[in-house]
Amino acid sequence: MAESATGILEEPKVKAPPFPSSNLDLSSLPTVYVLPARIALDDLHWIENELTRSGAPLTYDIREAKVILGNLTKPRRAKFELQAGKLCFKDIDPLSQSTSGSTPPVSSEETAPELPPKKRRKIDEQETQSTTDGSATTEQQDDSTICLENEAEDNDGVKPLSQLSISQVPSSPTIESSPPPDMPPSSRALTLSPNQIKVVNLKWLEDSLRLGKLQDLQDYVVYEAELLPPSTTLSSPKSIETVPAESGKSYTVNQSPFRESGDFKGIMDRAKAEADSKPRPRVYSSKAGKRERISDAAKRDFSGRSFTTTASKESHSQPPHLLHQTTSEYEEGVAGSLPPMPDWVLQNKVYSCERSTPLNSPNDAFIAQLKEIKLARLLTDDEIGVRAYSTSIASLAAYPYEIQSTGEVIALPGCDHKIAHLFHEWQTSPDHCIQAVKDIRDDPALNVLRMFYEIWGVGAVTAREFYYDKQWRDLDDIVEFGWNSLSRVQQIGVKYYEEFLLKLPRAEVESIAEIVKRHAQSVVDERIECIIVGGYRRGKAESGDVDLILSHPEQIATAGLVDKVVRSLEKEGWITHTLILNLTNTKRGQETLPYVSLTKGAGFDTLDKALVVWQDQAISSQGSTDEQSKPIKNPNPHRRVDIIISPWRTVGCAVEGWTSGTTFQRDLRRYAKRVKGWKFDSSGVRERGTGRWIDLEGWTDPKTRCTDWKEAERRVFEGMGLEYREPWDRCTG
Repeated sequence: MAESATGILEEPKVKAPPFPSSNLDLSSLPTVYVLPARIALDDLHWIENELTRSGAPLTYDIREAKVILGNLTKPRRAKFELQAGKLCFKDIDPLSQSTSGSTPPVSSEETAPELPPKKRRKIDEQETQSTTDGSATTEQQDDSTICLENEAEDNDGVKPLSQLSISQVPSSPTIESSPPPDMPPSSRALTLSPNQIKVVNLKWLEDSLRLGKLQDLQDYVVYEAELLPPSTTLSSPKSIETVPAESGKSYTVNQSPFRESGDFKGIMDRAKAEADSKPRPRVYSSKAGKRERISDAAKRDFSGRSFTTTASKESHSQPPHLLHQTTSEYEEGVAGSLPPMPDWVLQNKVYSCERSTPLNSPNDAFIAQLKEIKLARLLTDDEIGVRAYSTSIASLAAYPYEIQSTGEVIALPGCDHKIAHLFHEWQTSPDHCIQAVKDIRDDPALNVLRMFYEIWGVGAVTAREFYYDKQWRDLDDIVEFGWNSLSRVQQIGVKYYEEFLLKLPRAEVESIAEIVKRHAQSVVDERIECIIVGGYRRGKAESGDVDLILSHPEQIATAGLVDKVVRSLEKEGWITHTLILNLTNTKRGQETLPYVSLTKGAGFDTLDKALVVWQDQAISSQGSTDEQSKPIKNPNPHRRVDIIISPWRTVGCAVEGWTSGTTFQRDLRRYAKRVKGWKFDSSGVRERGTGRWIDLEGWTDPKTRCTDWKEAERRVFEGMGLEYREPWDRCTG
């Protein structure tokens, strides 16, 4: 085991195996939350999809959950995850639960076996002791400080009673409250008090799917706790007393808990005692410490805001009344007028690559506000929230009708009650604006983070670093205090910040593509294909940048082609800066990316490419009649252009990968993994396990080779068992 930055002993990450689907009915479960810790992102998608498909009430907010599924086995790790989720809770003593009200509670001295004393740490640290009546004295913790023991547990020895999970605690038959043996597992899983939560090992879901039968949930419980109100304080290391001053005013001082006890007489002893009673600051590792510290600062800064998952629980305690309108009058008046649901809704198709998503949706106004919330989640380091909103937005964008009720929202795959609540708020507000969106627009920190995020070469992580670590607040701060610390890409992004924000009309995109094609043909031959992909091919009127794919029927012609094309364009001045030039595909012989890549940070695409800054060389001569005047400065804005090289053998995969919307691409990769057992990449498709290349485009046989890149793209869809979607039907965002 390896020790994490927080001092917790981590167990190896285990990916959830893709068991075959089973017709389980999980609709009777309480609200379920899946802990993302130690679960691969693709496996997390699969788990959430299986729960949704089986009817489980899934939530993305841990505070709304009653059952928490996680890849963990120890109660201490479960408590850590609950604390990280900002939950206030206390242990449930199983010995205090009786089968009837007439049976008095039995003390732990009467039931607990004689156990060896707990191991003490080698360092001198004040420990907190728990009493047998359930009261505890614990150290007060800061939001960013979680003090847990980091010594390894002895699995062979007997643990103290306070460290045993519920299934491990010995109890007397007279006080044990167990369900009847004939009760089905699904019913036994629901024995929860109003404030009780259960942390369940993920193996419960895996075993249920593998065996095709719902297993007893209680057998997989790792930890049980009772939720407390957020304002509840279990203990306080310091007492606060008011000391009247001679002037008549009063002030508060922190009183040491040892001052009245008389354990320490000297001033130095009392000072040392107070220092020991304070919460210990969180210790960050040398490698990941900086990023964790910045992430913690962002979470503290935005804690409780309406647009984050840490928003106050009270704001969600009263669901909109519209969600509960089920009278016959409502059903006849509103529900009866709803249009018929599309097949993908009735069949609950969760992958956006299995449905058409047009460029323009009748629900664009509502979707635009969800996109603002998604961006805020990205900037505040909420990866789970970003994924959830991306899935919901793609589903809403594919719905062909204007949404009239929250019932329609809930019926869509990937949309839950939270999205329905937001729709209700948007629909009923006078200005059709969600309160969370108003808060996002008015938040000064988010406005600065968004400005940094819009710099070319700066992602969400770097934007938070600029704000929280560097303490920069505008572009002038970056130039004045940190210019030399920026990468070359970031320097160019700051220099042309305003120009890069300008959109390109379709005519300008076509003009750039024609110039690139002409230069590519000059260094190879006339058979070069130049394909405009990205937002242009999806039908957008304006584009943020230009994405071009160059290919040639002869595979040898595309080896090292990007370097030749860039050099040719630089000579004529079209390219002012070459920021990134990769020959990754050429170096591996233009083969499809191996299933187990040895390239660190391969990302979603490993084709040869160049990221360049482009400037049109056509300059108007008006106003330059003086021959001795200085040369006219080029007034044309600088543009971002990506030139990608694809060998013809996999040009269909490249065109599909660089054309489709982000969520469409993500779901296509998930579909290839879960349904086909393949690994999809813009450089081709390989079979998982064997690593064998899957020739979807008919390259192996010269008689079946595609002569048209559009036909190659169609074959990719057909080979994956998907209906072909036109580029303008892949606008998932």
